[in-house]
This record gives sequence, structure tokens and C-alpha cells, in this order.
Amino acid sequence: MKRRAWLTLGAVVLGGGGVVTYAVASPSGDPGATGRVKRPAKVYDLALKGTTGAERELPRTDTEQFSLVGVSWTGAVKRLDGTAQVRTRGLESGEWSAWRDLEVDIDPPEDPEAGMRGASEPLWVGPADGVQVQVVHDDGGTGSLPKGLEVNLVDPGVVTDAETRASEPAAFAAEESTPAATPTESTAPTDGTTATPTDGQTTTSAAPTGTTVAPTPSASASPSTSPSPSATGPTAPPSTVPEPPVTSRAGWGADESLSPDPSEYNADVKAVFVHHTDGANDYSCAESASVVRGIYAYHTQVNGWNDIGYNFLVDKCGTIFEGRKGGVDLPVLGAHTYGWNRESTGIAVLGEYTSTAASNAALASVARVAAWKLGQYGADPAGTVQLTAGATQKNYFTTSFTAGGTYTFQRISGHRDGYNTQCPGNSLYAQLPTIRTWASGPVQGLKVTSVSGAALSGSTYYTKGAITARWTATTPASLISEYELLVDGKTVATGSGTATSVGTTLVPGSHTVAVRAVHQSGRTTTSAALNVVAETTAPTFTTAPKLSLRTGTVNTTAVPVTLGWKATDNTALNSVKLLAPTTATFGPATTSSSRTAKSGTATTWSMRAYDYAGNYRTSSPSYTPVILQETSATKSGSWTTRSSSSYLGGKSYSSGSKGAALTWTFTGRSAAWVVSRASGSGQAYVYVDGVKVSTVDLKSSTTLYRQAVWTKTWSSSTKHTVKIVVLGTTGRPTVTTDGLVHIK
Repeated sequence: MKRRAWLTLGAVVLGGGGVVTYAVASPSGDPGATGRVKRPAKVYDLALKGTTGAERELPRTDTEQFSLVGVSWTGAVKRLDGTAQVRTRGLESGEWSAWRDLEVDIDPPEDPEAGMRGASEPLWVGPADGVQVQVVHDDGGTGSLPKGLEVNLVDPGVVTDAETRASEPAAFAAEESTPAATPTESTAPTDGTTATPTDGQTTTSAAPTGTTVAPTPSASASPSTSPSPSATGPTAPPSTVPEPPVTSRAGWGADESLSPDPSEYNADVKAVFVHHTDGANDYSCAESASVVRGIYAYHTQVNGWNDIGYNFLVDKCGTIFEGRKGGVDLPVLGAHTYGWNRESTGIAVLGEYTSTAASNAALASVARVAAWKLGQYGADPAGTVQLTAGATQKNYFTTSFTAGGTYTFQRISGHRDGYNTQCPGNSLYAQLPTIRTWASGPVQGLKVTSVSGAALSGSTYYTKGAITARWTATTPASLISEYELLVDGKTVATGSGTATSVGTTLVPGSHTVAVRAVHQSGRTTTSAALNVVAETTAPTFTTAPKLSLRTGTVNTTAVPVTLGWKATDNTALNSVKLLAPTTATFGPATTSSSRTAKSGTATTWSMRAYDYAGNYRTSSPSYTPVILQETSATKSGSWTTRSSSSYLGGKSYSSGSKGAALTWTFTGRSAAWVVSRASGSGQAYVYVDGVKVSTVDLKSSTTLYRQAVWTKTWSSSTKHTVKIVVLGTTGRPTVTTDGLVHIK
């Protein structure tokens, strides 16, 4: 860790006689930088006051705009044994936030130098213009706090037009044309007191930092490339997995004048330590570059380090930012995990993840960076490694380390595994196994969810040939190289890592179909195989659709009939559909349906049988129900004509004479005798083609008209004779007939 960049200092006297120092970094060597800056980054330092050595505070104080806050003190390795809390006033809402704790148990520098300060983790609060601070020693009034306590406010500035639209209020519009405008401090704290943050003395802030950001960022900017290798410099070994897209330092607006010292390098990368940066999680992804610039300014101008501490930073949308300079593909020495920086790289997720889980997008990007960096040195992200301790200490779990000793770590570990800190938060720490699995492979949760172009019956799919397999996986697509569609164990089609389906055409026969996912590491996993039968043979009607008369009420427009059929298939019958004269769908085991038909009219009964592959066959016979009135019968014995609108045709025959008979002769395949029924109705014999086949009792508790009470169906349409004979039942001899219906 090296000296800070040179800055031009200024001071503003507050209404209460206090002075706040500010600094604006000298522009970078880019001659066009100043003209491109929308609003330069700045750091404001306000001294904390207190009457005892155990407490320091800053009352509610109006400030210039800032978005990130922390506290710092004299002595880079001095610990603050206590709590530090801040509350801020939202720039747009004007509302004061609740008190928020600052993380003060942070890693000290491994090689402290003059000018470095102890500091809390910075806290991203979003645009604010007021602050209140309180710092209390752990043991109350008896202990003492570090000297030189101050609150440090970082305005990360605005670099791009997009950031201007996203975060800059109208009040700062004028500042775009005057980026070097002198920052001022309000003189009226909201608690009614006059803020004197520097006890009336002009400070020479140990960490003054407002920076003018030189480069114009670009979403497509590439990360810094490796320096040309020299006899003593490192080289960038190839990795076993692809390099993920990384937003360069120029892309997020780093002012390189803040870190003028040359980069230092490790021999390799043996492990990755995962961090969170603390602060609000409600930042928009358009603000992410601002958050990174704020952390960069804090690390260089408050901590006094020579660069940002993390090697990489990742936002909740999965954008990866280059951190410490020196080449993303090289083993750059970072400042992120005390005692373990010499053999590792550090990745920080923007936000606070104590009780809130990190997004899948963030986890996927952490996994991609970790896999790439470890892959440069042949390390499995899911494995373990022996690391040499650079300091004697204990970690969060009270495990003791002795400098020079070797200890086992997961290749992807949390900050708390190496140092006594809650970082990266309980929730993100619990997600580290997921990161390791995603980074290492194979692809997790792979399953085929559907096969379109085919229908499932039992455990087998049936298709005419063309299918599309669809799948899901829990491993993010960005970590998957490709998918392969396997038919009978052989690859027949491929899809990219973002694909969720792929199609092929199967030849007739039985097959197994599966999907194989290829992780970026080369590891593969294959879904459970599905049985798929391809066939093009249509079903057959072993019994063509036929109509037969059934019992029920007869009308000229609705004669009760039964539609019967039988269909089969060489593989699996799916359904049979009635297409005309009405529509219905039947299961494969159904062979009949009660319907009605219009008399005197030839009607086509069209049915279609489908198999599960989608093959089908249609059968469309035509049938005509015919009503033969009683007057068309040959009579014998005594019959009386009755008239009523309740009778078919308005008339019927009635007889109570034993042996009276009516005979109809017709050509057809089904017949039904139609009668009227009542409580006094009698009985009759039915003869078919001269043979008595039934005795029918017409008695009914209620009066019914046009009732088909007896039916007969033959296998084919031929000439038949139906004769009814009055039985002459004692006490109720009368039989009333309304005709005969037959189907031709």
C-alpha cells in the first residue's frame, strides 16, 4: 500500500466558526478529461466532537451532496473498539434515515505506511445532503476512542449522461459547466445547533479526496490489459474456462491519478475470497459505477491506500467491474482479506447481505470470475487448498492462525473464513456452496420439461417424427457452454448455453431421447432419458361408426340413438372425435355414446381416430332414422284412432282387444316400437320375422307419450317384419301405439 495521490486542498468556514476541508483530485493525464466530466468526485471530512474520550459525535449537519459515508481515525492499525452509527438525509425526500451501523471490524493494512488511516467500511446510502454521527466505546465512559475521528462523505460524482439522468438532481445542473466549483458546507444543522465539525480549527485532512474523473466510460470498454511481460513481470496464463465480460476501470470512470503507484503481483491465485461492500441494496444498476467510484475514492483518499482494495466488484444485476489495476488476467495483489492477500483474489458484491440473499445474477458473475481466475492455475473451484498465513489472528469462527503456518481453505471462501468479520454477511456466506457448484460444474438441475410434437402416454412419448425437446437447469446460462440433444446416446443437435430447446426429426422406431449440458469447465451432465416412439401408421376403425335406436322419447327432430364404434392403433390409441353432425371427444376405451338424430333426413356421422403420434383416420357413414306411422301397418282385430298433439303426427291407434295386431315391414338395421304409457296401459307381444321375442308391459305411474319402449338392432341392414299383438291383460287391456321407427 502506497502514498496517496497529490490533491489541491481548499477550506470553507462554517457559520459556527468550524472548517470543513475538501479536495478535488488533479485531472488525469488525459487532456480531454476535464471537458468530459459531468460532476467531479469529491470527499468531505468532518471532525467528530466529544466531551469524553469514550464518545464522539456530529449533530445533524447540512452538507454538500454525497452518497457514501464512513468514519476514519488516526492510526492505520488502530482498532475502534466500539460502535459507529450514522443517519443521513435523503437528497430528494428530505427525510432522515434510521440509525445505521458502520462495520468497524475491518482488515488493517498488512504493510502500514505513513499517511494511512484506520477506517470503517464505507456505507452506500444513496444521494444525501445531511449527516449525523455517533461513536461510542464498548465499555462506555471508561475506555478511549482513537484520535482524529472524523466522518468522511464521498460524492462519487457523475461521469456519463446516463448517470446524470439517473442520479443528478436539477440543483446540480449548473455544476456540469463548472466542474471545479468550490464545495461549501451548510451552516445550519437541523437540531438547531451550529455545526463546528473541526472544533474551530482548519484541518489538514488525512484523507481529502474529491476527484475529477478523467475518462469517458463506455459500456463496451475492455478491462485493463496485462502489461507486457518482462524478465521479472508476471504473464497471464490461459484459463480452463472463458473470461467473463468485465467493465474496465475506464468504463466505470476511475481517475488513475488517485493510484499512481505501479501494481504489485502475486505468484498465482490459489483462492478467491468473497466479500460484500455493505450499504444499501436499493441502488439501481445504473448507479453501480458510481458505487464503485465511491469505494475507490474512499479506499484511496480516506484509508490512504494506493488503489481500491478489491480485485473485482459485482453488482446485483451481474455486471462485473475491474477493481485494482494491473490487468484482470494477472495475479494482482489486492487489499481485501488481512493475512491472505498474497495467494488470493478478492471479489466484492455491491450491497449488504446479512439477512438478504444476493441475486442469482450476482452469484453467477462471482462464479464466473472465480472459475476463470482459478482456472488460470488449474484449480477446481469446488476444491480445497493450503494457504500460508501472513498474520497471526483469529477468524470469525475463532479459528486461530499463526503467521507462516499453512491452513486448509475452500478454493472459494468468505471473508470471514480468513478474518474476524461478519463479511460477506450471513446470507451471502450461505450461498457460497452454490457459487462453488456453479463455478466448478457440472450443470445442476437439468431436466427435460416437455417434448413438443409428441404426446405422452404412460411413460412413453409418441411422435410422427419431428420433435422439440425443452429443458430447464438451475445453473445460470452464462456458465454453460452448450446443450446437446442425444438420440439413442448420440448427439443429433446442439444449442447454445442460453438455449432452452432444440429440435430434431426421428426415424420410425423406438428411441431414447435425452439432453446433455456441457459446463464451461467441460464437465457434462445428462438428463434422464425419455422413451420416444416415432411412427406414421394411422389408427383403424375395426367397427365403423354405426347408429342404433335406443329407448327414450321420440320427436321428429330428435330420435334417441346410440352411436357405436371401435378403433385400434398399432402403438397407442389416443382419442376418437365426433366431427359431425355435432362434436365430441372420447377416450380410447370408449366405444359408444347416446345421441339424437333427426328423422327423415340422411345424416353423416363423421368420426376421427387419433393415435398419440398424431396420426389419424376418419370414417363418415350416413344414416337416416325413419318414422313409420301406425297407419302404415297392416292391421288385424279392432283398433281405434285417437287424435292429440302429443302423438307423432297427431294420431295414434288404441286397442283393448286380445289378439289385435299391427305389422310393419321395412328394410333397416335397427327398429324401435313407439307407444303411449299410462297407469291403465296393458301388455303386448313383439314378434320379429315371425318369432316372438319379447313381452312388453306399457304400464307407467305417469302418463308418457312417444316412448320407444322396445328396440332391436341387427348387424346389417336387411328386410324385417315387426308385429305387435295385444295381450288383453285383465283390468288394463288397452295398448296405444304411435308407430315404429327404423334406421336405414
